[in-house]
Amino acid sequence: MPSGLQISRRGLLIGSAAATGVMVRGLAVSQADQTKDERVPVIDCHAHLFHPSRADHLEMDRRLIEAADKLGIDRLCCSILTPKRPATVEGFRECNRALVAAIERYPDRILGYSYVNPGFSREAVQEIRRCVLDHGFIGVKLYNEHVCTDPIVAPVIEAAIELRVPILHHAGRIHHPFPQQPNISDGGDLAELGQRYPEARLICAHIGGGGDWEWTIKALRHARNVYLDTSGSVTDEGMIELAARTVGVDRLLFGCDMSMTAGVGKMVSADLSAEEKRKILGENMLQLLAMRS
Repeated sequence: MPSGLQISRRGLLIGSAAATGVMVRGLAVSQADQTKDERVPVIDCHAHLFHPSRADHLEMDRRLIEAADKLGIDRLCCSILTPKRPATVEGFRECNRALVAAIERYPDRILGYSYVNPGFSREAVQEIRRCVLDHGFIGVKLYNEHVCTDPIVAPVIEAAIELRVPILHHAGRIHHPFPQQPNISDGGDLAELGQRYPEARLICAHIGGGGDWEWTIKALRHARNVYLDTSGSVTDEGMIELAARTVGVDRLLFGCDMSMTAGVGKMVSADLSAEEKRKILGENMLQLLAMRS
C-alpha cells in the first residue's frame, strides 16, 4: 500500500464509528424534516452510568458520551445501579444522587431513571417523587430485587402512574435454573403486570440481553402498554424484525445497555423501512417522555 494511504487499525475503527454515527442519525431524519434541517433525536432508552465507588467513574462516563457521539446517539436514558444487590435504601439514594450530578455535567445528553428497590416501599416511593419532581427524572428503573408481579412492587407502579413516567424493568426468559437472579421477571410477568395496571407504561428491558428472545417477544404480543427495548449484546439475525412483526414498531424502543456498537448495528442492518426505524430510534421514546406534559 502506498505510504500516503496507510491507516492504523485505531484510525479505521474511529472512521467506521463516525460513519455509523452519520448513518444512524440519518435514519432518524424524516422526509419533511430534511427541508427544515431538523430531525428526530436518536434516544438510547436503556443506558447506565458508573457507580461513584469506582475511582475512574467520571472518565468512564466521559467515554460513554464520547461513544454516543461517534455512533450518532443524541440522548441517553440512564440509571446507576448499586454494585451489590439487593440495594439498600442508602444504596439507591446514593446512586440517584450521583445521577443528578452526572446530569448536571451533561445536561443536554443524559436523562435519568430513578433506581429503587421496591422492597422498601415507603422510601422507594419517596425517592421516585424526589427524583422526578425535584430533578426532572424521566422514569423509574427496577432491577431483579423482586418479580414485578409481587404485591410489594405495587406502590412503585402506582407512583409511576401518578407521576406519568415509564418504568424500565430488567427482564429475561431463561429455560434453566438461574440462581444468580432468582427473582428475575420475564415477558409473561410484565404482560400480567400491564394487564393489572393498564394506565402504566412499562418497558421490558433488553430483548437482546440473553435468554429466549423469541419467547419474550411472543409473550408480550397482546400487552399493549408494555414496550420492548432492543438493547443487549445479542445480535441474532431476525430479532428486530420478529419484534416489529409481532408487537408492532410503535412498541419498540432503541437501546444499547452499554453494548453500543451492537445496539446501533442491529438498527442499521434491520430489514425495516426508514419510517419504522425512525419510530424505534426516537419517535416512540419521545411519546413516552411527553406523558409528563
